[in-house]
Amino acid sequence: MIPEEYRELFANAIFRQIMDSIDDVVMVIDMDTRVVYVNKAYEKTFDRKREQIIGRYLEDLEGETTAITAMKSGKAVIHQLEYLKSVKMDAMGVSFPIFYKEEIVGGISIFNDTSKYVELVSKLQRTKEMNVYLQEQLNDPAIAQWSREFITVNPYMKQVLGLAIKVARSEATVLIRGESGTGKEVMAKIIHYNSPKSEGPFVKVNCAAIPDNLLESELFGYEGGAFTGARKEGKAGKFEMAQGGTIFLDEIGDMDMNMQVKLLRVIQEKEVERIGGSHPISLDVRIVAATNQNLEELIQQGKFRQDLYYRLNVIEIKIAPLRKRKEDIPILVHHLVKKIAGDNISVTPRVMNILNNYDWPGNVRELQNVMEHACIMRNGNIIDPFSLPQYMNPKMHMEESRTEDMSYNLKEMTAILEKDLILEALKKFSNKSRAIEELGISRSSFYEKIKKYDIDVDAMDIE
Repeated sequence: MIPEEYRELFANAIFRQIMDSIDDVVMVIDMDTRVVYVNKAYEKTFDRKREQIIGRYLEDLEGETTAITAMKSGKAVIHQLEYLKSVKMDAMGVSFPIFYKEEIVGGISIFNDTSKYVELVSKLQRTKEMNVYLQEQLNDPAIAQWSREFITVNPYMKQVLGLAIKVARSEATVLIRGESGTGKEVMAKIIHYNSPKSEGPFVKVNCAAIPDNLLESELFGYEGGAFTGARKEGKAGKFEMAQGGTIFLDEIGDMDMNMQVKLLRVIQEKEVERIGGSHPISLDVRIVAATNQNLEELIQQGKFRQDLYYRLNVIEIKIAPLRKRKEDIPILVHHLVKKIAGDNISVTPRVMNILNNYDWPGNVRELQNVMEHACIMRNGNIIDPFSLPQYMNPKMHMEESRTEDMSYNLKEMTAILEKDLILEALKKFSNKSRAIEELGISRSSFYEKIKKYDIDVDAMDIE
């Protein structure tokens, strides 16, 4: 208990006048955590009358505060940010134990006006995380090579590019549709870099690659201690990181229905609230979404919200698959060869014929992989048919194998074909689960064959 001499001091008019002239909040508790005094700054800062707090138990109101910690430990707690749940505000200051005749009899906290400090800390944290994110982007060679260009001579795709440039100047939400590997992310970057927000960040989120139970914290962020395993200082979500720029929600069709509801609210309200937070954060973010799925079918199946579909599909951009714009193949091939191996590499007409006659289920992404393989396997400075992956021209490779080594048996040839089929399925779907389903084998058998044929799935950017 606070000694009577102290209680008389708190009631003293001169003492109260001195304490009330201080801009900082002052709060005193006794050994039972009962509040015995607060000054006028408390009333002003927290918009509560003294009568509402004096006599109440701080531990019941706030839980473990710095004042209680200081009192229990006998040591001062300096500049520790804490959240006062009874007034729904952050506070920071100093807390000390109160000694009387060498015994602890209570605790005192002195809080500063923390509103500007908390805002500054939040901005610094976001800036820190943004610097890390931008550094990752700068380290990605694809940014420099692809973020401002979409190589095409196809009339339809030229119209699509024109539309992208036109809508980039607005703030409208854009839905980009196209098969896997067609360049949806490149198109999203074209929109971003030609928009009023081009100086802001471009933040990509692959909705299919993040588990449902983690997607909310990834998108919206969380406050410190919001859940088990959360950072003590909290974390900004991707929407916060995209402030003043563009957030690209790739594979939006794979988003869980519960998350769709929360995303819809963010789009409507233009604000986000961190997990465990109590204050909404206003957003200035352009949303670009993309999918390779038929959203209309998903709506009919009850797997995608119609209201979210309309919010996302303000402007729709459809990217044609590579098999429907084969006039782009020669220019893309030469661009890729130059990018990978330099200027002095030639591609034979027969190779071009093979590439033009192929259906490209993996689209431009598959073409990139094929040309990288061809540049590595080329004959001197010439890319000929034997430079291509076996699945592109299996007959030629098999004929060459028989000519060079007649000891090839059925088992060996089956292994070659099996490996090619696995590679083709992986490149077609860019997803292990879909490839397994297409191949009609078990998951354990699939991984055994991956190991057997030394297929580097990670290097292929497979989900």
